[in-house]
Amino acid sequence: MKTDNCLITIPALVDVHVHLREPGFSYKETIFAGTRAAAAAGYSDLFPMPNLNPVPDNIEHLQAELDIIERDAAVRVHPYASITIGEKGKELVDFDALAPFVTAFSDDGKGVQEERLMWEAMKRCHSVKKLLAAHCEVESLLNGGYINEGEYSKKHQHRGICPESEWKEIERDIHLVEQTGCRFHICHISTKESVELVREAKRKKLPVTCETAPHYLLLTEDDLQEDGRWKMNPPLRTCADQQALIAGIQDGTIDCIATDHAPHSAEEKSRGLEKSAFGIVGLETAFPLLYTYLVKKDVISFDRLVELMSLAPRRLMGLPLEGDTATFDLSEEYTINPDQFLSKGKSTPFAGWKVQGRCVKTVIAGKTVFER
Repeated sequence: MKTDNCLITIPALVDVHVHLREPGFSYKETIFAGTRAAAAAGYSDLFPMPNLNPVPDNIEHLQAELDIIERDAAVRVHPYASITIGEKGKELVDFDALAPFVTAFSDDGKGVQEERLMWEAMKRCHSVKKLLAAHCEVESLLNGGYINEGEYSKKHQHRGICPESEWKEIERDIHLVEQTGCRFHICHISTKESVELVREAKRKKLPVTCETAPHYLLLTEDDLQEDGRWKMNPPLRTCADQQALIAGIQDGTIDCIATDHAPHSAEEKSRGLEKSAFGIVGLETAFPLLYTYLVKKDVISFDRLVELMSLAPRRLMGLPLEGDTATFDLSEEYTINPDQFLSKGKSTPFAGWKVQGRCVKTVIAGKTVFER
Protein backbone atom coordinates (compact mmCIF):
# COMPACT_ATOMS: atom_id res chain seq x y z
CA MET A 1 0.00 0.00 0.00
CA LYS A 2 1.33 3.42 -0.97
CA THR A 3 0.67 6.56 1.04
CA ASP A 4 1.09 10.19 0.02
CA ASN A 5 0.04 12.57 2.79
CA CYS A 6 -3.65 11.71 3.19
CA LEU A 7 -3.85 9.59 0.04
CA ILE A 8 -3.51 5.82 0.18
CA THR A 9 -3.47 3.40 -2.75
CA ILE A 10 -4.64 -0.17 -2.18
CA PRO A 11 -5.66 -3.13 -4.34
CA ALA A 12 -9.03 -2.18 -5.81
CA LEU A 13 -12.11 -3.42 -3.96
CA VAL A 14 -14.09 -6.51 -5.02
CA ASP A 15 -17.75 -7.15 -4.20
CA VAL A 16 -18.81 -10.79 -4.44
CA HIS A 17 -22.51 -10.03 -3.88
CA VAL A 18 -24.34 -7.29 -5.77
CA HIS A 19 -27.58 -6.89 -7.69
CA LEU A 20 -27.27 -4.98 -10.96
CA ARG A 21 -30.86 -5.78 -12.01
CA GLU A 22 -30.25 -6.28 -15.74
CA PRO A 23 -31.70 -7.86 -17.72
CA GLY A 24 -35.28 -7.54 -16.56
CA PHE A 25 -35.42 -4.82 -13.91
CA SER A 26 -33.65 -1.78 -15.34
CA TYR A 27 -36.08 0.57 -13.58
CA LYS A 28 -34.30 -0.42 -10.33
CA GLU A 29 -30.69 -0.32 -11.56
CA THR A 30 -28.67 -0.73 -14.75
CA ILE A 31 -25.26 -2.21 -15.39
CA PHE A 32 -24.28 1.21 -16.74
CA ALA A 33 -25.23 3.05 -13.53
CA GLY A 34 -24.27 0.32 -11.06
CA THR A 35 -20.78 -0.18 -12.45
CA ARG A 36 -20.11 3.55 -12.53
CA ALA A 37 -21.17 3.75 -8.91
CA ALA A 38 -18.74 0.89 -8.22
CA ALA A 39 -15.86 2.56 -10.08
CA ALA A 40 -16.44 5.78 -8.13
CA ALA A 41 -16.30 3.78 -4.90
CA GLY A 42 -13.01 2.02 -5.66
CA TYR A 43 -14.28 -1.32 -6.99
CA SER A 44 -12.71 -3.11 -9.95
CA ASP A 45 -14.79 -6.31 -9.93
CA LEU A 46 -18.44 -7.11 -9.20
CA PHE A 47 -20.25 -10.44 -9.00
CA PRO A 48 -23.96 -9.87 -9.70
CA MET A 49 -26.58 -12.31 -8.47
CA PRO A 50 -28.87 -14.15 -10.91
CA ASN A 51 -32.34 -13.05 -9.73
CA LEU A 52 -32.98 -11.52 -13.14
CA ASN A 53 -35.39 -11.91 -16.04
CA PRO A 54 -34.41 -14.11 -17.71
CA VAL A 55 -32.59 -15.94 -14.95
CA PRO A 56 -29.10 -16.93 -16.23
CA ASP A 57 -29.92 -20.64 -16.00
CA ASN A 58 -28.72 -21.59 -19.49
CA ILE A 59 -26.26 -20.27 -22.05
CA GLU A 60 -28.82 -18.23 -23.98
CA HIS A 61 -30.11 -16.47 -20.86
CA LEU A 62 -26.59 -15.88 -19.55
CA GLN A 63 -25.60 -14.38 -22.91
CA ALA A 64 -28.36 -11.77 -22.57
CA GLU A 65 -26.63 -10.53 -19.41
CA LEU A 66 -23.13 -10.80 -20.89
CA ASP A 67 -24.16 -8.69 -23.88
CA ILE A 68 -25.24 -5.81 -21.63
CA ILE A 69 -22.05 -6.15 -19.59
CA GLU A 70 -19.93 -5.99 -22.74
CA ARG A 71 -21.78 -2.88 -23.90
CA ASP A 72 -22.18 -0.90 -20.68
CA ALA A 73 -19.92 -2.00 -17.83
CA ALA A 74 -17.33 0.42 -16.43
CA VAL A 75 -15.69 -2.26 -14.26
CA ARG A 76 -15.29 -6.02 -14.60
CA VAL A 77 -18.56 -7.89 -14.06
CA HIS A 78 -18.63 -11.64 -13.44
CA PRO A 79 -22.18 -13.05 -13.43
CA TYR A 80 -23.33 -15.92 -11.26
CA ALA A 81 -25.36 -18.64 -12.93
CA SER A 82 -28.33 -19.92 -10.96
CA ILE A 83 -28.35 -23.27 -9.17
CA THR A 84 -31.85 -24.19 -10.27
CA ILE A 85 -33.85 -23.44 -13.39
CA GLY A 86 -35.65 -20.14 -12.94
CA GLU A 87 -34.42 -20.10 -9.32
CA LYS A 88 -37.52 -22.16 -8.59
CA GLY A 89 -35.71 -24.78 -6.50
CA LYS A 90 -37.12 -27.70 -8.48
CA GLU A 91 -34.66 -28.68 -11.23
CA LEU A 92 -30.91 -28.14 -11.45
CA VAL A 93 -29.23 -26.21 -14.23
CA ASP A 94 -26.71 -27.81 -16.58
CA PHE A 95 -23.57 -27.18 -14.53
CA ASP A 96 -21.28 -28.62 -17.21
CA ALA A 97 -22.59 -26.28 -19.90
CA LEU A 98 -22.48 -23.13 -17.75
CA ALA A 99 -19.23 -23.74 -15.86
CA PRO A 100 -16.85 -22.41 -18.57
CA PHE A 101 -18.63 -19.03 -18.50
CA VAL A 102 -19.10 -18.34 -14.77
CA THR A 103 -17.07 -18.35 -11.57
CA ALA A 104 -19.85 -19.53 -9.29
CA PHE A 105 -23.47 -20.67 -8.97
CA SER A 106 -26.14 -19.22 -6.66
CA ASP A 107 -29.90 -18.99 -6.20
CA ASP A 108 -29.49 -15.84 -4.10
CA GLY A 109 -32.76 -14.45 -2.86
CA LYS A 110 -33.97 -17.97 -2.20
CA GLY A 111 -32.57 -20.91 -0.31
CA VAL A 112 -32.64 -24.34 -1.96
CA GLN A 113 -35.22 -25.99 0.28
CA GLU A 114 -34.95 -29.63 -0.77
CA GLU A 115 -31.96 -31.25 0.93
CA ARG A 116 -31.46 -33.95 -1.68
CA LEU A 117 -31.48 -31.34 -4.47
CA MET A 118 -28.88 -29.26 -2.63
CA TRP A 119 -26.72 -32.36 -2.16
CA GLU A 120 -26.90 -33.06 -5.88
CA ALA A 121 -26.14 -29.41 -6.69
CA MET A 122 -23.04 -29.56 -4.51
CA LYS A 123 -21.91 -32.79 -6.16
CA ARG A 124 -22.26 -31.29 -9.63
CA CYS A 125 -20.68 -27.99 -8.64
CA HIS A 126 -17.74 -29.84 -7.13
CA SER A 127 -17.32 -31.90 -10.29
CA VAL A 128 -16.93 -28.74 -12.41
CA LYS A 129 -14.61 -27.16 -9.80
CA LYS A 130 -16.78 -24.10 -9.17
CA LEU A 131 -17.95 -22.27 -6.07
CA LEU A 132 -21.52 -22.64 -4.84
CA ALA A 133 -22.81 -19.53 -3.01
CA ALA A 134 -25.98 -19.94 -0.99
CA HIS A 135 -28.67 -17.71 0.43
CA CYS A 136 -29.45 -19.84 3.47
CA GLU A 137 -33.06 -19.55 4.60
CA VAL A 138 -35.61 -22.12 5.72
CA GLU A 139 -38.81 -20.84 4.16
CA SER A 140 -41.07 -22.87 6.45
CA LEU A 141 -39.75 -20.85 9.41
CA LEU A 142 -40.38 -17.40 7.91
CA ASN A 143 -44.09 -17.12 8.77
CA GLY A 144 -44.49 -13.97 6.71
CA GLY A 145 -41.82 -12.13 8.68
CA TYR A 146 -40.01 -9.08 7.36
CA ILE A 147 -37.84 -7.79 10.25
CA ASN A 148 -35.99 -9.60 13.03
CA GLU A 149 -38.10 -11.52 15.52
CA GLY A 150 -37.14 -9.55 18.61
CA GLU A 151 -37.99 -6.67 20.89
CA TYR A 152 -38.79 -4.19 18.11
CA SER A 153 -41.11 -6.57 16.26
CA LYS A 154 -43.00 -7.35 19.46
CA LYS A 155 -43.28 -3.73 20.56
CA HIS A 156 -44.48 -2.49 17.18
CA GLN A 157 -46.52 -5.56 16.24
CA HIS A 158 -44.51 -6.59 13.20
CA ARG A 159 -44.08 -10.16 11.99
CA GLY A 160 -40.57 -11.32 12.76
CA ILE A 161 -37.98 -13.48 11.00
CA CYS A 162 -36.45 -15.87 13.52
CA PRO A 163 -32.66 -16.44 13.52
CA GLU A 164 -33.23 -20.18 13.12
CA SER A 165 -34.46 -19.58 9.57
CA GLU A 166 -30.87 -18.64 8.68
CA TRP A 167 -28.64 -20.83 10.80
CA LYS A 168 -30.67 -24.03 10.48
CA GLU A 169 -30.06 -24.08 6.72
CA ILE A 170 -26.40 -23.18 7.19
CA GLU A 171 -26.13 -26.13 9.57
CA ARG A 172 -27.73 -28.43 6.97
CA ASP A 173 -25.54 -27.19 4.14
CA ILE A 174 -22.29 -27.50 6.08
CA HIS A 175 -23.26 -31.12 6.74
CA LEU A 176 -23.72 -31.55 2.97
CA VAL A 177 -20.29 -30.01 2.36
CA GLU A 178 -18.81 -32.72 4.57
CA GLN A 179 -20.40 -35.30 2.26
CA THR A 180 -19.62 -33.68 -1.09
CA GLY A 181 -16.41 -31.67 -0.67
CA CYS A 182 -18.01 -28.75 -2.52
CA ARG A 183 -16.48 -25.27 -2.16
CA PHE A 184 -19.31 -23.54 -0.34
CA HIS A 185 -19.78 -19.82 0.29
CA ILE A 186 -22.50 -18.54 2.62
CA CYS A 187 -24.06 -15.22 1.69
CA HIS A 188 -24.75 -12.33 4.11
CA ILE A 189 -24.63 -14.06 7.49
CA SER A 190 -26.39 -12.12 10.24
CA THR A 191 -26.69 -14.28 13.38
CA LYS A 192 -24.32 -15.35 16.16
CA GLU A 193 -25.21 -18.99 15.55
CA SER A 194 -24.19 -18.66 11.89
CA VAL A 195 -20.80 -17.29 12.92
CA GLU A 196 -20.19 -20.19 15.27
CA LEU A 197 -21.24 -22.77 12.67
CA VAL A 198 -18.76 -21.33 10.18
CA ARG A 199 -16.06 -21.17 12.86
CA GLU A 200 -16.57 -24.85 13.62
CA ALA A 201 -16.56 -25.75 9.91
CA LYS A 202 -13.21 -24.01 9.55
CA ARG A 203 -11.85 -25.89 12.57
CA LYS A 204 -12.71 -29.05 10.63
CA LYS A 205 -10.86 -27.67 7.57
CA LEU A 206 -14.01 -27.79 5.44
CA PRO A 207 -14.05 -25.69 2.22
CA VAL A 208 -16.55 -23.22 3.74
CA THR A 209 -16.35 -19.43 3.44
CA CYS A 210 -18.79 -16.65 4.24
CA GLU A 211 -19.50 -12.95 3.98
CA THR A 212 -21.38 -10.37 5.95
CA ALA A 213 -22.45 -6.84 4.98
CA PRO A 214 -21.71 -3.39 6.45
CA HIS A 215 -25.25 -2.89 7.74
CA TYR A 216 -25.04 -5.98 9.97
CA LEU A 217 -21.78 -4.69 11.46
CA LEU A 218 -22.96 -1.12 12.06
CA LEU A 219 -26.71 -1.42 12.79
CA THR A 220 -29.01 -3.58 14.91
CA GLU A 221 -32.76 -3.94 15.41
CA ASP A 222 -32.42 -1.17 18.02
CA ASP A 223 -31.81 1.25 15.13
CA LEU A 224 -34.98 0.33 13.24
CA GLN A 225 -37.36 3.00 12.06
CA GLU A 226 -40.77 2.71 10.43
CA ASP A 227 -39.27 3.17 6.98
CA GLY A 228 -38.37 0.87 4.10
CA ARG A 229 -34.74 2.00 4.29
CA TRP A 230 -34.34 -0.34 7.27
CA LYS A 231 -35.75 -3.39 5.49
CA MET A 232 -33.32 -5.98 4.13
CA ASN A 233 -33.02 -9.76 4.04
CA PRO A 234 -31.58 -11.07 6.32
CA PRO A 235 -32.96 -8.41 8.67
CA LEU A 236 -31.00 -6.32 11.16
CA ARG A 237 -30.48 -8.53 14.21
CA THR A 238 -29.64 -8.03 17.90
CA CYS A 239 -26.61 -6.42 19.57
CA ALA A 240 -25.40 -9.93 20.51
CA ASP A 241 -25.51 -10.94 16.84
CA GLN A 242 -23.66 -7.76 15.86
CA GLN A 243 -20.91 -8.44 18.40
CA ALA A 244 -20.53 -12.01 17.13
CA LEU A 245 -20.18 -10.72 13.57
CA ILE A 246 -17.54 -8.21 14.66
CA ALA A 247 -15.65 -10.99 16.41
CA GLY A 248 -15.94 -12.98 13.20
CA ILE A 249 -14.30 -10.31 11.07
CA GLN A 250 -11.62 -9.84 13.72
CA ASP A 251 -10.60 -13.51 14.00
CA GLY A 252 -10.98 -14.50 10.33
CA THR A 253 -14.13 -16.61 10.68
CA ILE A 254 -15.84 -14.21 8.26
CA ASP A 255 -13.84 -14.10 5.06
CA CYS A 256 -15.07 -10.96 3.35
CA ILE A 257 -17.47 -8.04 3.46
CA ALA A 258 -19.90 -7.72 0.55
CA THR A 259 -22.47 -4.99 0.16
CA ASP A 260 -25.49 -6.99 -1.07
CA HIS A 261 -26.12 -3.80 -3.10
CA ALA A 262 -29.85 -4.19 -3.81
CA PRO A 263 -31.38 -1.14 -5.52
CA HIS A 264 -35.12 -0.66 -5.89
CA SER A 265 -37.27 2.18 -7.15
CA ALA A 266 -38.22 4.94 -4.73
CA GLU A 267 -41.84 3.79 -4.84
CA GLU A 268 -40.90 0.20 -3.91
CA LYS A 269 -39.03 1.46 -0.84
CA SER A 270 -41.71 3.94 0.26
CA ARG A 271 -44.23 1.44 1.65
CA GLY A 272 -42.94 1.10 5.22
CA LEU A 273 -41.35 -1.90 6.90
CA GLU A 274 -44.12 -4.35 6.10
CA LYS A 275 -44.69 -3.67 2.42
CA SER A 276 -41.45 -2.22 1.04
CA ALA A 277 -39.16 -4.39 -1.06
CA PHE A 278 -36.23 -6.05 0.72
CA GLY A 279 -32.84 -4.49 0.12
CA ILE A 280 -30.68 -1.36 0.32
CA VAL A 281 -27.87 0.07 -1.79
CA GLY A 282 -24.31 -0.20 -0.56
CA LEU A 283 -21.55 0.21 -3.13
CA GLU A 284 -20.99 3.93 -2.57
CA THR A 285 -21.09 3.80 1.22
CA ALA A 286 -19.28 0.59 2.20
CA PHE A 287 -15.65 1.71 2.36
CA PRO A 288 -16.15 5.10 4.05
CA LEU A 289 -18.56 3.62 6.61
CA LEU A 290 -16.25 0.77 7.55
CA TYR A 291 -13.17 2.96 7.58
CA THR A 292 -14.88 5.55 9.77
CA TYR A 293 -16.72 3.31 12.22
CA LEU A 294 -14.47 0.24 12.40
CA VAL A 295 -10.91 1.27 11.50
CA LYS A 296 -10.87 4.73 13.07
CA LYS A 297 -12.51 3.32 16.21
CA ASP A 298 -9.84 0.57 16.43
CA VAL A 299 -12.30 -2.28 15.94
CA ILE A 300 -10.17 -3.64 13.08
CA SER A 301 -6.95 -2.48 11.46
CA PHE A 302 -6.78 -0.79 8.08
CA ASP A 303 -4.92 -3.82 6.71
CA ARG A 304 -7.75 -6.06 7.91
CA LEU A 305 -10.29 -3.87 6.11
CA VAL A 306 -8.27 -4.22 2.88
CA GLU A 307 -8.17 -7.98 3.42
CA LEU A 308 -11.96 -8.15 3.89
CA MET A 309 -12.89 -5.88 0.97
CA SER A 310 -10.16 -6.63 -1.57
CA LEU A 311 -7.67 -9.43 -1.00
CA ALA A 312 -9.93 -12.14 0.44
CA PRO A 313 -12.65 -11.73 -2.21
CA ARG A 314 -9.94 -11.80 -4.89
CA ARG A 315 -8.63 -15.12 -3.58
CA LEU A 316 -12.15 -16.48 -3.18
CA MET A 317 -13.03 -15.75 -6.80
CA GLY A 318 -9.64 -16.48 -8.34
CA LEU A 319 -8.77 -12.90 -9.28
CA PRO A 320 -5.21 -11.51 -9.38
CA LEU A 321 -4.11 -9.84 -6.16
CA GLU A 322 -2.26 -7.09 -8.03
CA GLY A 323 -2.82 -4.94 -11.09
CA ASP A 324 -5.95 -3.01 -10.07
CA THR A 325 -5.78 -0.12 -7.62
CA ALA A 326 -8.00 2.32 -5.78
CA THR A 327 -6.73 5.53 -4.23
CA PHE A 328 -8.58 7.04 -1.28
CA ASP A 329 -8.29 10.39 0.42
CA LEU A 330 -8.61 9.24 4.02
CA SER A 331 -8.76 12.79 5.34
CA GLU A 332 -11.86 13.90 3.46
CA GLU A 333 -14.91 14.19 5.67
CA TYR A 334 -18.43 14.40 4.28
CA THR A 335 -22.03 13.44 4.94
CA ILE A 336 -23.66 10.55 3.05
CA ASN A 337 -26.22 12.02 0.67
CA PRO A 338 -28.14 9.51 -1.49
CA ASP A 339 -29.04 12.26 -3.96
CA GLN A 340 -25.37 12.24 -4.97
CA PHE A 341 -25.21 8.47 -5.64
CA LEU A 342 -24.44 7.35 -9.18
CA SER A 343 -26.52 4.24 -8.58
CA LYS A 344 -30.18 4.49 -9.56
CA GLY A 345 -31.00 3.15 -6.10
CA LYS A 346 -31.07 5.72 -3.30
CA SER A 347 -32.43 3.76 -0.33
CA THR A 348 -29.96 3.54 2.56
CA PRO A 349 -30.30 3.72 6.34
CA PHE A 350 -26.96 5.57 6.38
CA ALA A 351 -28.26 8.80 4.86
CA GLY A 352 -26.95 11.69 6.95
CA TRP A 353 -24.10 9.71 8.53
CA LYS A 354 -20.80 11.57 8.73
CA VAL A 355 -17.94 9.58 7.22
CA GLN A 356 -14.29 9.96 6.33
CA GLY A 357 -12.44 8.55 3.30
CA ARG A 358 -13.40 9.08 -0.33
CA CYS A 359 -12.22 7.31 -3.46
CA VAL A 360 -10.35 9.66 -5.79
CA LYS A 361 -9.09 7.24 -8.44
CA THR A 362 -9.75 3.69 -9.64
CA VAL A 363 -7.42 1.92 -12.08
CA ILE A 364 -8.16 -1.42 -13.78
CA ALA A 365 -5.33 -3.17 -15.66
CA GLY A 366 -3.53 0.15 -16.09
CA LYS A 367 -6.60 2.04 -17.31
CA THR A 368 -8.14 4.80 -15.21
CA VAL A 369 -11.88 4.06 -14.99
CA PHE A 370 -12.65 6.77 -12.43
CA GLU A 371 -10.92 9.94 -11.28
CA ARG A 372 -12.47 12.56 -9.04
